Amino acid sequence: MAAAEDGSRFVRGKAKLRGFAARWTGTRTFVVSAAGIFLLLAFSGALHPVAAVVSFLILAGVAATRWMAVGDTSPVRAGASLDKEASVLGGGAAMALLDRLPDPLVVVDETGRVLYANGAAEPLVGKAAVGRHVATVLRSAPLIEAINGVIRDGAVRSIEYAVPVPVRRNFSAFVSPVPGAAPASKPALKYVIVLLRDVTEARRIEAMRADFVAFASHELKTPLASLSGFIDTLRGHAKDDPEARDKFLGIMADQATRMRRLIEDLLSLSRIELREHVRPSDAVDLFGVVNDVTDGLTPLADQYGVAIGVTASASLPKVMGDRDELAQVVQNLADNALRYGRSGKRIDISLSPDAKGGRPVVRLTVRDYGPGIAKEHIPRLTERFYRVDPAASRARGGTGLGLAIVKHIVNRHQGTLSIESELGQGSAFSVLLPVAPQ
Repeated sequence: MAAAEDGSRFVRGKAKLRGFAARWTGTRTFVVSAAGIFLLLAFSGALHPVAAVVSFLILAGVAATRWMAVGDTSPVRAGASLDKEASVLGGGAAMALLDRLPDPLVVVDETGRVLYANGAAEPLVGKAAVGRHVATVLRSAPLIEAINGVIRDGAVRSIEYAVPVPVRRNFSAFVSPVPGAAPASKPALKYVIVLLRDVTEARRIEAMRADFVAFASHELKTPLASLSGFIDTLRGHAKDDPEARDKFLGIMADQATRMRRLIEDLLSLSRIELREHVRPSDAVDLFGVVNDVTDGLTPLADQYGVAIGVTASASLPKVMGDRDELAQVVQNLADNALRYGRSGKRIDISLSPDAKGGRPVVRLTVRDYGPGIAKEHIPRLTERFYRVDPAASRARGGTGLGLAIVKHIVNRHQGTLSIESELGQGSAFSVLLPVAPQ
């Protein structure tokens, strides 16, 4: 029994000696480094020798006192305070869980500096956000005001705000205080958590529903009225008139086709708007897309007596995009040229490398030689249901949505759409699309 107790005392004594040696090693390194620095200052004349000796003795005394009391003299690392604050979040396991959250999460201290940002927050705040003031990484006045309000009074806030560029996005923010240790009479604010949720898709769905009801009811009213009128006529005095019946049935079929085309365009526009904030990630051969579209339009071009010519540079790079949507852009622009510029008897589609703002792009231009468009109409051509000549547009089967669809697809692809036209000289629609990384 005595031998066991002696062995236990020996093990405890050995552990204490090992800890003592470790603490002494840290203190000794600190003292020796300080001695070297003061010696260098004295020899260089930057500090009087007597002052150097006195300062060293004072510093050594403080270090020895701290060593005996605390046993920790390791130097403070730059950013150690941030590491300490981050450790409060629960260490490695908890940090890994927070990094896997699908929603952006930012933690700031009571001075407004970012202590932590999870992986989902990186696209919003950047990779070097930690240590910076939250106002420099989350550039939204309503959100910063909410964070400052929580720091000021400790009350939870929930807000919605929008980021207008490069594409409008809507976020819901939950801002909450995390109290720190303090007397019960005066609770102290230690952290503020900012949890963000991208509600862009939900808001777009709401807007899509409202727009669909408004636009569909407006545009479908005329063909529905026509169909109802012809049905009443066929039921009445024209029911025994084969010639009138055939004529009215033909008009009714045209109106039904117009309604179907209108609904298809409305649904297409709604789908595109729903995904406008999501960047495409595929490399697309735009020349192949143009060839496929023009092949499909050849029968219609032959019917109108219009020749379609395609020219492209030999070393045309691929563009970043969604092939189906880019085909829709070419289809709508070429279809517009056929409907409204077919009097020119020729359509030219050209592809060439270009640059915009120092960034390589591919320029797609669809040019017709028809009657052209007056300058006052050009800024409004991409508005929904805007028509230069509504009667002529409806007669040619247009829905007024083709260029609106083109505009939203080009926006999603981070490209630009430009329109040039002169009366009597035809029109040129140009699209610039970013080149895909090689």
